[in-house]
Amino acid sequence: MNRQERERERDLADFLRSRRERITPADVGIPAGPRRRTPGLRREEVAQLAYISTEYYTRLEQARAPHPSREVLAQLARALRLTDPERDHLHHLAGVPPSPPPGPSREVRPSIVQLLDRLPEAAAVVMSATYEVIAWNSLAAALMEDFSLLPRRDRNLARRTFLTPREPGCSLYGVSDTDAFSRTMAQHLRATAARYPDDQEVRTLITELRTGSPEFAALWAAHEVASRPTLCKTFQHPTVGFVAVHCDVLDITDRDQRVFIYTAAPGSEEAMRLLSVIGTQRMDVPG
Repeated sequence: MNRQERERERDLADFLRSRRERITPADVGIPAGPRRRTPGLRREEVAQLAYISTEYYTRLEQARAPHPSREVLAQLARALRLTDPERDHLHHLAGVPPSPPPGPSREVRPSIVQLLDRLPEAAAVVMSATYEVIAWNSLAAALMEDFSLLPRRDRNLARRTFLTPREPGCSLYGVSDTDAFSRTMAQHLRATAARYPDDQEVRTLITELRTGSPEFAALWAAHEVASRPTLCKTFQHPTVGFVAVHCDVLDITDRDQRVFIYTAAPGSEEAMRLLSVIGTQRMDVPG
């Protein structure tokens, strides 16, 4: 064993110890009991949670064990409650490349949800890597639609764009950059499919789009994976008419999600203020 490998084994041992010491017995439902001198879990408790022998786990923390398998690493990650970056770091220390995540995350951090609510003058949505709207604020519901009334399947904007029949010249939400938005979605979905090759939902979505939309099939066949963002677009709202907005996109890299923030462009401030007042009411429909 060379010096670099020995250093990596010591780093792995130190990392396991540090993660073990930060977890209390109460965190994992274990009685603390008397005479507990360790600041976190005992080695035998981690071994029990990870379904491995205490002797093997002890040797890992002493940098004397063989390289753990991918299965053992997964069990240790669960037992030690590692975050995704910590899990990847554990794999790298063990010399075992981390496996790709099972599928696009749909869980939005509470801080991001709070951010949306703190943007009263902007319409904001969070989209997953498959273009599913997974969080939104009230102004986004007023500008686009009330996503809470839609089943999950219909909150996917790729399905809505490519598979929903419309009159010629009509687009989803009356957006002005339909061609650019469609092209961008196809490019991002191709990259998503490459990141999650084993995820059934991603594969099903791509199959539906390719078989149900000649437009998407043509864009998919182009194999483009890079796009330039659209900085300004126009929505055609049924109540307030045209609303021009600036579009900014924030990447949430650890969740593979994006926040789309739409703020009023000059001339559309009053329309956005009106939307914030009327909310999701439809004033164009007879009562």
